[in-house]
This record gives sequence, structure tokens and C-alpha cells, in this order.
Amino acid sequence: MRILIAPDKFKGTLTARQAGEAMAAGVREVFPDAVADIVPVADGGEGTLEGALAAGGEERTVAVQGPLGEEVEARWVLTGKTAVIETAEASGLRYVEPRVQAALGAHSYGSGQLIKAALDAGAEEIICGIGGSAMTDGGSGALRALGMRVMNTDGARARLGGSALSTALRIDDTGLDSRLKDVHIRIAADVTNPLYGPDGAAHVFGAQKGADAAARSMLDDGLRHWAELLHQATGVDVQIPGAGAAGGFPASFLACTSATLESGFDLVAELVQFDKALEGVDLLVSGEGSMDEQSRFGKAPLSAADRAQARGIDSVLAVGRSTLSLEDVAGHGVKAMAAAVDCAPSVDEAIARAAHYLQQATAVALDSYDKG
Repeated sequence: MRILIAPDKFKGTLTARQAGEAMAAGVREVFPDAVADIVPVADGGEGTLEGALAAGGEERTVAVQGPLGEEVEARWVLTGKTAVIETAEASGLRYVEPRVQAALGAHSYGSGQLIKAALDAGAEEIICGIGGSAMTDGGSGALRALGMRVMNTDGARARLGGSALSTALRIDDTGLDSRLKDVHIRIAADVTNPLYGPDGAAHVFGAQKGADAAARSMLDDGLRHWAELLHQATGVDVQIPGAGAAGGFPASFLACTSATLESGFDLVAELVQFDKALEGVDLLVSGEGSMDEQSRFGKAPLSAADRAQARGIDSVLAVGRSTLSLEDVAGHGVKAMAAAVDCAPSVDEAIARAAHYLQQATAVALDSYDKG
């Protein structure tokens, strides 16, 4: 029996690779003679770098500006002529305490510096995994790191950060890095929110970054104004589905470069050669830290299960916790599912010994599949 183990990260407890090792131990309990391969996956957000490394990429680091201007060390991966970056590495929420002033001032400048590092290394394609971001600046900071100038009403350069966008008067893109014309930027997005409005970046995602109602309105006004400036400068309408991901990060690149928005899982699956890994497989084992309603919309475990099902391969899920039932996911070819929290005496214990209880959950799910 050949089993492919393809988990996403268990956020806050296990990387996708660590989760895969725990699942492999669970596989050996139930199917000791099985051949099990581990291929970490992601939905295009945090964890994308791990997939690129698993595919043989070379990890690099560069000092960049964090979301509030402090220096941070950010990782990125180069595989051949393809660079893989994560906005969370440079502009992530992990670098700030979610509060109003941080939400208003956070910017994506460091993410632009990551892209510049990739260009300096000769990358001809850049995959941007977005998610876990602190900023709501429409990607304006990133483009400024790449040479764009944003002027405010008194002729001076506008401040970085989402709250400063409303005072911006014009964009000068004459200094934008010319190499952007020759590189394909592929942005992984697993949400369909527009840039601004009730369903936009500020109102939907601002609260988790520390923005109260007044701050969310201010940020939304800034994004609306930024979209107008981008349209005046480039003729491109960026108020489209997906442009509101990661604080609106895609918007600036959709307007000023040939960047494309793509399914996060599809991009990662291409990177790790997921379809090839499925060849000759009898069963897929996948999972993530929290399985919930959002998991139905492009998240890695069910996207992986869909690809397996298309090849006639059953799937089993081992997760940290789940608000979905087996019946909810059965349409994706999932035949059994178990959660680590149901194997542990408490949620705290499940978190503290995440690998142990994920191993148990995997064994429970596989045992149920074997008997089913």
C-alpha cells in the first residue's frame, strides 16, 4: 500500500513537515507495511516557503523593513529561476501587537524589498504567498521599495502605511524598477474580497490587525483613494475579486506590473509537483490545524483531496480541530476524519503535545477507514 501524506501547517504548533512526520508515525501504527511519502502543501499563504524548500529550493535571508519600520530578517526561497516569497516574512502580523496605531501605520515596504532581492538574484518568476499580514496599504509600500514615489498634498513624499493613503495626491512610477517588466509575478490568493468597500480588505480583515471601527473606515477610505490614483496612473481598475487579500497587497502589482492572481493551492501544488506525487498512490492523508467553513474555499487539505478524488484515490483527514463533520467533507472524497483535540484530555494538552495527538488522530482516522 502506498500512502501520500500531504498536510498543511498546524498554525502555532507544527510546520507542515513536522505534521507530516507525526502523521507518518500514525500511518505506521495502522499500516506498518505501507510506503508513506511526505509532501508538505499550503494554500499560498504562510507555509508556501516550506513547500518550495521541500521541492529542492535554496533558502536565503535578507534584512528588510518590518511592518512598522523595524529591521527584520526575512527568508525567501530560490529554485532555479523562480523565487518564492511570503509577505508574512517581511510584513507579517507576528511582528506587531494588534492595536489601532499599528493597524493604521503598518506597511508592505519590506515585502517589496524581498521582491527586489529576488530580482537581484536573477529571478524570472516570483511567486508571492500572501497572508498573515499586518498591513492594509494596498501594496503601496512594496512598490515604493521598488522605486515608486507617492507624493502628498504639500508636495512631499507621503508617509508609509494605510492611514496615509488618503492624503496621497499623485503617483510617480518613472523610477519603478525596470526589471519588473520582464518578470512574471504570480500572487497566490485564496480569498475573493475586493480592495475596498464592506467586503474589502479593511472592513473584513482590519479587526484582526487591531483596527477598530473608526480605523477600519479610515483604512477603507485610503484604499478607495489609492485605487483611484492607480487608475489615473495606469488605467487599470483594481477593484476586483481577490485584490483585497493581504491588506490589498495585490492591487498595486495588478496595476503597475503584469502580475496575475492565482489559486494559492494550485501554485503550491505546481511547486511541489503534487500531481506527480499522486501517481501510484492508494490513499491520501492530509490535514490542517483548524478545519472550518473557510476550509471549503481553496484551503489545502480539501483542495488536495479534490485532486486525489479526480484520480479515484480516497482521502483521510487528521486535523487539530474541526467544526465540519465527515458528512460536510465527504463530497471531496474524504472517507474518514479525526481531530487531535478529540484524542487529548484537553485543548491545552492537544496544543502542548501537538505531534503526539496528531499521530493519534491519524491512527484513529486510518483505523476507521480500514474498518469502513
